[in-house]
Amino acid sequence: MTRILMLSTALTGLALPALAQTLTVYTSQPQEQMTEVIAAFNEDHPEIEVELFRSGTTEVMAKLQAEFAAGESPADVLLIADAVAMTQLKQDDRLMAHPDAPVEGIDPALLDAEAMFFPTKLITTGIVYNSSMVEAPTSWADLAAPEAAAQTIMPSPLYSGAAAIHVGTMVQQPEFGWEYFETLAENGAVAGQGNGTVLEAVARGEKAYGVLVEYMAMNAKAQGSPVDFVFPSEGVTAVTQPVAILAGTDVPDAAKAFVDWQLGRAAQEQSVAQGYFPLVAGMAAPEGYPEADSLSIIGADNAALLSDGEDVKMEFADLYGG
Repeated sequence: MTRILMLSTALTGLALPALAQTLTVYTSQPQEQMTEVIAAFNEDHPEIEVELFRSGTTEVMAKLQAEFAAGESPADVLLIADAVAMTQLKQDDRLMAHPDAPVEGIDPALLDAEAMFFPTKLITTGIVYNSSMVEAPTSWADLAAPEAAAQTIMPSPLYSGAAAIHVGTMVQQPEFGWEYFETLAENGAVAGQGNGTVLEAVARGEKAYGVLVEYMAMNAKAQGSPVDFVFPSEGVTAVTQPVAILAGTDVPDAAKAFVDWQLGRAAQEQSVAQGYFPLVAGMAAPEGYPEADSLSIIGADNAALLSDGEDVKMEFADLYGG
């Protein structure tokens, strides 16, 4: 269910100056984390009041596109788990360049050449499992076995940007392709909506295995949930949760301040505390995680992810329902 949350600098207990600016952020990052993000941002920028719209990436993008079709969007900044969607917005001239953004320490391969959007963290997709029900799997192939597939749930690319990247990336790989997802479906695997539905199903024991972004599983484990996470032997798919400024913003300085803060040390340290891999070189991964440079990341053809995105969603819906 789409939810609208209005968060302001009241979270910090600081009074706004008379010339305060209001910044509207559309995001797919979990609500409780964004509460922390905005509170920390307002410690450095009490003059900027933040209004937040939060939902899954696919629903955020649908809202944004509907607003564009109607004339304009109130959004100033977009923070979503989908560089492919950002690429589409860039091609449609919907983003504003920010060439002065502080990108020191970030792998240049992750940066947009025209400085239209910027990575904020590394999020990988692997396997969550209920550690009180089953032994740990080791590979993506393990999930395709009939006994495992019947106990597997995954997020749908119709709701989750990370899921769209995951499915799109996996079907590009010769060793997986659509055959892998067809086998999963034939053997009883199901799709939920977003990543939250997957975690809930596995944590409650409704399913033994799930396809999930790592930080949700690791955070739940740290909080005592009977789950654990596997980085599969074949590798993980990954997104960078990019942030961008919308071209139609009427508060460009506030928008740039938010982007700059997201790329800075304070935000990266907060991301690690929230269970994300950092993007800035020299920062340690969260406790219990492998170091980011040790991960095997399954490569993707981003141009194909963009051109094939709708076909991937339709094919997935045909297999698992819309």
